[in-house]
Amino acid sequence: MVQPSTFLVLGATGATGKHFTAQALADGHRVRALVRTPVKLAPNSERLEVVHGSITDPIDTDALVAGVAYVVVMLGDKALQRQAKINSAFMRRLIPAMRRQGVRRILYQAGGLSRPHGGRLSPSLWLIRNTIARSFIGQHLDNEAVMAFLATEANDLEWIVHRAGIYSDGPSKGSLQRSKRNLSVATFRDCADYNYRTVTDSTAVHTADLSHYE
Repeated sequence: MVQPSTFLVLGATGATGKHFTAQALADGHRVRALVRTPVKLAPNSERLEVVHGSITDPIDTDALVAGVAYVVVMLGDKALQRQAKINSAFMRRLIPAMRRQGVRRILYQAGGLSRPHGGRLSPSLWLIRNTIARSFIGQHLDNEAVMAFLATEANDLEWIVHRAGIYSDGPSKGSLQRSKRNLSVATFRDCADYNYRTVTDSTAVHTADLSHYE
């Protein structure tokens, strides 16, 4: 990206979101971040706007998206999503606000073990989901509800889903690329870099791909 843009980042204090926010600010862009605990994202740039709140609050979604070029959603709450589909409920509030404010592009980060709408998981990913990752089933189901909503009710907008194989923090292991079949276990930093590149990639619109290291 050459011209400065404004990103709305949901999950800016999270493991992936903090890297995304830092990268966008370092490149001269503006970031509006919705955070539950503002102290975790103390303003260190005049281009960072911190909005106190949570997706489970009755926030003004029109004000949240007004004037932004890109929306990037990197949210996950294992405990809450075990009880309710909080992400998909919020997306049903956010997407109409994007339409009203003329915001077209949104990237949603799901997990690599979440099944894309109309698709299926490979046998190996299905096995992992239903054994060692079974405790995350609430997040998988919530992500799948989001993907179904985007694919069936939001195709007028330029949505992108990144089904990431997120594992741990640490130094970069390389550059992640889009893939229909291959999933790499990636660092938070590399997932953030992938999201940063992919949200502006018009060829990724209306895809729900995995990411892997080449």
